[in-house]
Amino acid sequence: MRDDTVYENDDVKETARTLPENLYNDRMFHIKRALDLTMKQQILELSERRRRKKKKYLKEVIQERKEREEWAKK
Repeated sequence: MRDDTVYENDDVKETARTLPENLYNDRMFHIKRALDLTMKQQILELSERRRRKKKKYLKEVIQERKEREEWAKK
């Protein structure tokens, strides 16, 4: 799975739209923090890195899209 802040496709956009508010806010915070660190040419400390919680949401969105495509074929 790729970094969803760099490779944002339709599935990732739909997942971000349907995330619970707290996870969406966390995502926005981490994107802004990454941009800030990039501008300062700094690296995020390993101890401050977090695991992503959005993978299960992305899998659900992809599964729903595939189901819609299957129904459209019929």
